[in-house]
Amino acid sequence: MPRRHMHMTGADGAALRTALRELRTRLDVPGDFPAAVLAEAERAASAPRLPDLDATDIPLFTIDPPTSLDLDQAMHLAKRPSGGYRVHYAIADVAAFVTPGGPLDAEAHRRVTTLYFPDGNVPLHPTALSQDAASLLPDRTRPALLWRLDLDSDGRVENTDVRRALVRSRAKLDYDGVQKAIDNGTAEEPLALLKDIGSLREALEVERGGISLDVPEQEVVARDGGYTLVYRAPLPADGWNAQISLMTGMAAADLMLASGTGVLRTLPAAPDGAVGRLRRAAQALRIDWPHHVPYARLVRSLDPHRPAHAAFLQECTTLLRGAGYTVFTDGRTPDPAVHAAVAAPYTHCTAPLRRLVDRYAGELCVAAVAGVPAPDWALRALDALPREMAEGTQAANTVERECVSLIEAALLKNRVGETFEATVIEVKEREPLVGTVHLEDPAVVGRVESASAPLPLGDRIRVRLTQADPGTSKILFAPV
Repeated sequence: MPRRHMHMTGADGAALRTALRELRTRLDVPGDFPAAVLAEAERAASAPRLPDLDATDIPLFTIDPPTSLDLDQAMHLAKRPSGGYRVHYAIADVAAFVTPGGPLDAEAHRRVTTLYFPDGNVPLHPTALSQDAASLLPDRTRPALLWRLDLDSDGRVENTDVRRALVRSRAKLDYDGVQKAIDNGTAEEPLALLKDIGSLREALEVERGGISLDVPEQEVVARDGGYTLVYRAPLPADGWNAQISLMTGMAAADLMLASGTGVLRTLPAAPDGAVGRLRRAAQALRIDWPHHVPYARLVRSLDPHRPAHAAFLQECTTLLRGAGYTVFTDGRTPDPAVHAAVAAPYTHCTAPLRRLVDRYAGELCVAAVAGVPAPDWALRALDALPREMAEGTQAANTVERECVSLIEAALLKNRVGETFEATVIEVKEREPLVGTVHLEDPAVVGRVESASAPLPLGDRIRVRLTQADPGTSKILFAPV
């Protein structure tokens, strides 16, 4: 799981952008697309393989950051006359544009995932597709995999269907606007139901022992002619929207398990001692965690706006390490088959514009519902997907860590020697003089090294900045 999310919002960035260009070179991230790939993308954009089913009468809408153009998902929510809910969830049909074995396909397997930098991204597919012809932009007719999920009054999935269809989104919404509309009661029913369905699904997540972490994001923002880092705690709307995607991923996993062929996103249970370590961290951060309260329920009670809670949520990400992909083709239930954080079988299938594996998962689900064998091109690629996705995920995580560290160092490079208020959010068990501190302003998370006394986990202390080098992306603090 990525350590922290980050994006840039109008920051003054000449030096920053130069450093980010140098970082791209140092990390050897993919550059421009080859000419053959761009040519195929242009041809595919003008002549995709279109389905027969027309579902453009469904008034779908998307929810994404305001500047996003690679829109993978669009939804419509409704109450069923017989009770419960119906969710239509359209996923961009990348396979309608990509010819198996062609230059586009080969390049996607080389890139594996979109890489996000604060000043722009390195896309999985050329922008002619990812930000235009294949994207579910408003008022454009697009090919999609259209999921229909019927839920009972408690939010449990009763029936699942997915098939290719032409769709048309009516509106491009953003999280802040969605939250405000729902909070002030101006949201119309399809959008207002996001809270109802999302809340029901969150309750079911707690019931099955699943975990969703509202870890605050770091955001680069303009301030006084320069730039700084601030924290952004996820909104409730972020969580409700995520529940629709999680529900679809769980339904997709069930379809593939029933068909005997598929690719699952899996996560092993936390290793022995991990929860005990979190209990010690909670005690140090003065977070009340009664022994009878399950971990998943405690996490949902925390407020990410509070520094101690935010620090604990960051510590909780240690339980979510070790995720991978499991492929099966012989009809047997694979081992492992469950994602420990979801607490159910689960797969990635809702972001094919940005992640390679989703195109294959979607294809297998369409075949499973239709009762036909999966296409040979999808089956041939399955065995290599776990390795490809592991390498791509590692690259994406490295990019994120390096970007955060670079910006922190660039922000603080002229402040070496200054002191700051900070909270100790981590102390290494075998090295109690070494740990991590969380600064509130600027929003920096950095390494701290004490010369003598063990670091007091959870305490607010004053620290002095001793190193901030954008060239090496390193920052270091010492207790005052």
